[in-house]
Amino acid sequence: MSENEPRLATLGQIALTVSDIETATAFYRDALGIPLMFEADNMAFFDLGPVRLMLAAEEGQNKAGASAVLYYVVEDIAAMYDTLLLRGVSFEREPFVVHETDEAELWMAFFRDMDMNLLAMMQEKAKTA
Repeated sequence: MSENEPRLATLGQIALTVSDIETATAFYRDALGIPLMFEADNMAFFDLGPVRLMLAAEEGQNKAGASAVLYYVVEDIAAMYDTLLLRGVSFEREPFVVHETDEAELWMAFFRDMDMNLLAMMQEKAKTA
């Protein structure tokens, strides 16, 4: 791999699966004192400095106690997606918007390693006027 090729280098988010999102949100926010950033679709996002913590309600096979998901921050999710496809990485689907505000969109793309551990890359794109 050359120095100029896109690479995954910065961890931006860790996800934990919880059995009860409301109870877990209260625990992390109130008991642990971690600042709540926002909530969306059975998920709660907390500010842990450069790394965000996401709590997600268990669904289907994704039961509490499952492994964490590593989210890598990328500068250009489309370019990284194309690069990883060329390297043989299989994605769950193409990059997509998971959250939107008036100022920005949060894009993600999910893929798995050889042991089927879920990994993701993310990019926050500012909206242009």
